[in-house]
Amino acid sequence: MNRPPLPRGAAYAVLAALAAVVIVVSTAIFLGVGGPGDDSDRGPRAPRRSAAPAVTGGWTGSWSTSPAAAEPNTAHGFADQTIRNVVHTTLAGSSARIQLSNLYGTQPLAISHATLALAAAPHSPAAEPGSMRPITFGGQPTAIIPAGQALVSDPVRFTVPYAADLLVTTYSPTPSGPATFHPHARQTSYLADGDQADATDGAPFVTRTTYWRYLTGVDVWNSEAHGSVAVLGDSITDGVSATVDADHRWTDYLAARLNSEPGAPRYGVLNEGISGNRVLLSGQGTSPTANPSALERFDRDVLSRAGVRVVVVELGINDILRQPQQADPGRITAGLRQLVDRAHLRGLRVIGSTLTPFGGRTGAGPQHEAVRQGVNEEIRAGRVFDDVVDFDQALRDPEQPQRLLPAYDCGDHLHPSDAGYRAMADTLDVEKLKAQPAAAL
Repeated sequence: MNRPPLPRGAAYAVLAALAAVVIVVSTAIFLGVGGPGDDSDRGPRAPRRSAAPAVTGGWTGSWSTSPAAAEPNTAHGFADQTIRNVVHTTLAGSSARIQLSNLYGTQPLAISHATLALAAAPHSPAAEPGSMRPITFGGQPTAIIPAGQALVSDPVRFTVPYAADLLVTTYSPTPSGPATFHPHARQTSYLADGDQADATDGAPFVTRTTYWRYLTGVDVWNSEAHGSVAVLGDSITDGVSATVDADHRWTDYLAARLNSEPGAPRYGVLNEGISGNRVLLSGQGTSPTANPSALERFDRDVLSRAGVRVVVVELGINDILRQPQQADPGRITAGLRQLVDRAHLRGLRVIGSTLTPFGGRTGAGPQHEAVRQGVNEEIRAGRVFDDVVDFDQALRDPEQPQRLLPAYDCGDHLHPSDAGYRAMADTLDVEKLKAQPAAAL
């Protein structure tokens, strides 16, 4: 719901006032602010040989999403509106910091008020009494994020529980360019008119949305966590068929296992899935910059995330099914190996999944199945990843192995049901997630 832009003179006056108090924004995407225990060193790292707990604590990703595109019909952004993003944590902590992105914006994004709170109830816009905290940027309550850039907030002293819904609220007083968003949140967030960042009762937030806007990460300070696992994937990882507001993506089920199972590494789980994502090619619809390929976004969405110790990759189906279609499985596996090589430079192991069945999907034929089988053959042979999780075997129908098991099929013959997502999480051997030396393939 967009309002007409403010008069030009008023808009410029507000922006000028804001510019006087903001910090200089780093040109590096997702570069964190300094501070005790800051994990902003992005240089090459030696391979880690254990998942031993941190001694003094550190910043670790508890939630994330990948900026996917510029939101349609938001040429002026969300001027004089408040966005309350609701996100679900996968790791607890004693402090938090947020990451905001104006990656797809064409003008500076002004944030004049931002807050962090616990939701009073699951998926609610109302805040738990006493939990509301202000968010600052370089010691100031305001920030301007240049077009194409991102910003990490100051740490907020705030007890973040595991599996909690956080309310991350931002208010923009002036028009900006198109909003950077993630369209398949499977989580209800909210909009309100005017500055409602401090509102605790939720009443002003009458507009519901299943998008995440501008917010791309929540890190927590944790003295016991082993780090985080970054999951790079497509719509299957994005969870586009999962029940809305149920936290039933396969990465949610994985987070529950890592939090509860004896001996499992205590990792945050960072979902970097984008619907329609490919290994090799970027672009979605008429936008060549939307939906960047895995090769293009790997540094941004994996290597720059706080505390990443291991990577899981679930990709390749869209390379086969989306135009222009890849008919050579060798091209897809070569692209996957490039991701592995880049992870190894940071000492990170990569677990890769086999490509799941899509038999019966509209437009899918025997030639596509042959490519899928060719990719899976290379993956299972150990010639692509450090280790393998066989999602194909976990989800396929034994009677028709080119198809999903009916109980695991959401109905479109491509995406899993909630039960299928649980089966995926149960299939992953959590011992394989423990940080170890990267293999030489």
